[in-house]
Amino acid sequence: MGTVTIPVTAAATTAASHAGGRQRYVAVRCSSASDERQALFSRIAPVYDHLNDVLSLGQHRTWKRICVSWSKAKRGDRVLDLCCGSGDLAFLLSQKVGLDGQVMGVDFSGQQLQTAASRQDQRWKACYKNIKWIEGDALDLPFTDRYFDAVTVGYGLRNVVDKPKAMREILRVLKPGSRASVLDFNKSSSFFTASLQSWAIDNVVVPLASSYGLTEEYKYLKSSISQYLTGEELEKLVKEAGFSSAKHYELGGGLMGNLVATR
Repeated sequence: MGTVTIPVTAAATTAASHAGGRQRYVAVRCSSASDERQALFSRIAPVYDHLNDVLSLGQHRTWKRICVSWSKAKRGDRVLDLCCGSGDLAFLLSQKVGLDGQVMGVDFSGQQLQTAASRQDQRWKACYKNIKWIEGDALDLPFTDRYFDAVTVGYGLRNVVDKPKAMREILRVLKPGSRASVLDFNKSSSFFTASLQSWAIDNVVVPLASSYGLTEEYKYLKSSISQYLTGEELEKLVKEAGFSSAKHYELGGGLMGNLVATR
């Protein structure tokens, strides 16, 4: 892994999870409010990538490339992939910013970060040296103000306990004029799309997850989408957080959505 200087501002930062004497990620104390969801994502980490491929028929890779593209990250930029999971967006960002840039992948699940670090070694490219994995809290980011040129969030904002606070934190660490690109399931206002999404979760997602012993872990998906925000509500949320502009785009026939917000 590459050595990256991180301007950590949160207290009690510790090195964690060493393998062969090499630090796999940096841990920053997280809020207790996320403990239950943190444990959930740690449990699904070993099969998370495989299930994503099967359940989306590989389409999640296209949506993630779109998310990164809309962040406007470019060569030499310093970027943040928040709620990075096993690292898909971080790896795409790494290729965008190159060896002259820096990528910080932040997640509250140490197990997901271990998976990301292992993938970094297995699928090694020279630019991947610019990635640093950090276990941290989306509601209390361990970075100084106006630090990043772009921020991405892939399938993470929906699971954050306090979404307005999370968006204010993203705004705080973004440089003026920079973008946040947020990809997630779309809470559609279309009855047909919402019904199709619900049917797919009940009849495809949960049964497949059950074959891995993860029935309860994936049942949460339906309720998390129903409790999420529509595109219009997301646009309103980020503008109230202080962003100058926001636009939500539907992807995958309305099943997915990508919010683009400019500071």
